[in-house]
This record gives sequence, C-alpha cells and structure tokens, in this order.
Amino acid sequence: MPVDADMDKVFKALADPGRRSLLDHLHAQNGQTLGELCQHLDMTRQAVTKHLKLLEEASLVVTLWRGREKLHYLNPVPIHEIADRWIDKFERGRLRILAELKKKLEGGTDE
Repeated sequence: MPVDADMDKVFKALADPGRRSLLDHLHAQNGQTLGELCQHLDMTRQAVTKHLKLLEEASLVVTLWRGREKLHYLNPVPIHEIADRWIDKFERGRLRILAELKKKLEGGTDE
C-alpha cells in the first residue's frame, strides 16, 4: 500500500473525536482491554469496537493477546510520521525565517 494511502487512514482515524479519546485513554494507560476502555467512554461497546478496528487499520493501535484477554496498545509511529511529513517541514521554514530576522536585527547582512 502506498505511503499516502497509509497516511490517509491515519488522518481519517484522527478526524473523529471518539477515536482521539480512545487514543488519549491508551496514552494514559496502555494495554487496556475493550471492557476497560468502555468504562471511561460515553459510547456503546459496539461503537468502541468499531473505532478500535479503524484505529488498528491505521496502525495507531496494536493488539496483543494475553490468555483470553485482548490488550490494546497505542502505536505512536504513524503520528510521528505525520509530524515528520506535515508539521516539521513547516516548522523548519518558520525557524529559518526567525534565524534570518535575528541576523538582520543583530546587524548582519546577506546583501
């Protein structure tokens, strides 16, 4: 699957506040069961299951079986990849502009 298609799944998964809430709960306490996640959310078990499926498809959540329990873990790698591709590149430009402004204010010239 192309990288852009993977990223599209991540953006789609992050677009929903319920799924972001699930990620927040996993960030606070990683390795929760479906039942544990349902306790903290104002969603039906079926809705949480559907959200988790989308998060898993986007690789934002990975699961591990421990006996009969399915534990859900946050996978921060796709979010890091978004930061690298979509946020950091814009930040670099801002920092370059600030560095140029600092140089001009301190009396340095590029001309």
